[in-house]
Amino acid sequence: MNPSPNDAETNARLTRLEEKFGYAEDLLDALNALVAKQQDQIAQLLREVGQLQRQRADDQPSAPTNLWDELPPHY
Repeated sequence: MNPSPNDAETNARLTRLEEKFGYAEDLLDALNALVAKQQDQIAQLLREVGQLQRQRADDQPSAPTNLWDELPPHY
């Protein structure tokens, strides 16, 4: 049985689809790795922000109970 031109065209299309799928699969793997890395960075940044907020709260003197009792900055 001789392959018909239609079979050759189908095989060529299938080959192109397989190539595109391979590229898409590689891209998906790269993007997944990037998202995982960014998630780790976000988690680290959130920990650092929390630490800075706690540090800031510890460093600030307690607010006056009445704002009228607070002296302006030039005194």
